Amino acid sequence: MTREGDVDEDKRATLRRFAALGAASPFARFGDSGSESDAPDAIAGYVSAHPGTHFSKLRDDLKLGTGEAQHHLHRLENEAVVTSQKDGDYRRYFPAGQFSEFEQVALGYLRRSTARGMLVTLLRRPDVTASELATELDVSRPTVSNYAADLETAGLLSREDGYAVTEPETVLTLLIRYADSFGDDVAALAGEADSLLRYDP
Repeated sequence: MTREGDVDEDKRATLRRFAALGAASPFARFGDSGSESDAPDAIAGYVSAHPGTHFSKLRDDLKLGTGEAQHHLHRLENEAVVTSQKDGDYRRYFPAGQFSEFEQVALGYLRRSTARGMLVTLLRRPDVTASELATELDVSRPTVSNYAADLETAGLLSREDGYAVTEPETVLTLLIRYADSFGDDVAALAGEADSLLRYDP
């Protein structure tokens, strides 16, 4: 049985770990908060390490209450430490001033497992077909078609002649830079980065 003290200590350790990232980040220097809480720096550090994260993921990973997370995020946005954008049912958070609009959109889609899987597979195998994508990702062909349409509308995918990532080097750079914050499907990309960065569809 987990005791309340153990939960509190686990939360404190998590906040301290991300607060160290926040304190070291140039995007997290928002001045003296007058508070002993590690939460603001932890949130800034988490967003810096996981750009494009959505509210529920951030709140749960940092073990914060909903009101506590909302309070600090609102303040960090007012202090221009983080910025956010609506993405369907989600609100996604980024370090302020760090990413272009295209990069923010790309990071939002890279936080979705199926969309990320499609982009990763297309970077590795630019000639892959929709049927092969469905098999590779263990999803239905209509699911691939729906995600492909969304990715095309977002400017991440061209469907003129098969499927092609529109800015492959930018997408790959984001994947590699933040590989630790994505799933296992991205970890293996690090060793392939040199050859994939020269990929020219």
